[in-house]
Amino acid sequence: MSTALHLAAEADLDRLLPLVAASHALENTDQSEGVCRATLLPLLQGSPHGAIWLIGPRRAPVGYVAVSFGWSLGLGGLTGRIDGLFIRETIRRRGMGSEALQTLRRDLAASGLKALHSEVGADNSAAQKFFGKQGFRPRTHSNLMTWLAEPRGRT
Repeated sequence: MSTALHLAAEADLDRLLPLVAASHALENTDQSEGVCRATLLPLLQGSPHGAIWLIGPRRAPVGYVAVSFGWSLGLGGLTGRIDGLFIRETIRRRGMGSEALQTLRRDLAASGLKALHSEVGADNSAAQKFFGKQGFRPRTHSNLMTWLAEPRGRT
């Protein structure tokens, strides 16, 4: 299998929005289309804070992976955090997510990325298993703690 991975640009916004909406629906995330557009646009316009890749054919993507970037003194430089990984439900479990993630990890590492993180729900055993198979390991010596400038109903 050869899963295509394309760096998304502003022209891809209308193809990306339904995928993000479907992901949000699965996670019970309440976000208006306007807020979603405003959140995605900087990344599609080349913000250094993150990027989004379309999975599958560019004209009819079947999923996406979004990564936000940061810097870690302890890890020695540039790091990434998977902020979203979604494959349409009807075609899951065909290896597309795994292949896309392997390609992305390889390409980001070649560009100097030191670590890639993914926050997985404590009760989401399927995601834990998926990321575990991809070489992700829990960081048992720390807990993610978050301060929200604008508190939401869910953390």
